Amino acid sequence: MVKLNKIYTRTGDDGTTGLVDGSRLPKFAPRMQAVGDVDETNSAIGLAIVAMGDRPEAAWLTVIQNDLFDLGADLATPIPDGADEPWALRIVASQVDRLEQQIDAMNADLAPLDSFILPGGSPAAAAVHLARAITRRAERSATAAAAEMALNAPALAYLNRLSDLLFVLARRLNDNGAGDVKWVPGASR
Repeated sequence: MVKLNKIYTRTGDDGTTGLVDGSRLPKFAPRMQAVGDVDETNSAIGLAIVAMGDRPEAAWLTVIQNDLFDLGADLATPIPDGADEPWALRIVASQVDRLEQQIDAMNADLAPLDSFILPGGSPAAAAVHLARAITRRAERSATAAAAEMALNAPALAYLNRLSDLLFVLARRLNDNGAGDVKWVPGASR
């Protein structure tokens, strides 16, 4: 269990931040951008949970929030020389598989898509759509960081699958797709 007695350390006052292995990076480094975007994803999911109220899907999102802490730790732990440390907390394939199973189960009850949809509908769906868009940014940041350094492949897959899950969940929250707001091409002409 993590125990934090002191919130400020002053170690980041020089514009750097510490990684799990003790090394330091500039706060603007691609790896740290990805970690920050995952944190923002987690916050947006927290807001979506509040908007969902007591729906059972909120419990799924709480599990995902815990996964996102694992993901942040994963991204903040360098993979030395391509060989991982046995103590490193990493996203694993079973976490990605769980997302796929939830997507498949939800998608089975949805109305087929016959148009692109706009982010919106119910307040809960709109909050989930926002979380989905932020997740996609986190995925872009993580893949940009992966172009410069070794990152755990299941971590990248997790972000990709999470954005899919949030899209399907938003449709579920919109009365299984019946309340989706359809895109009307050229509507403002």
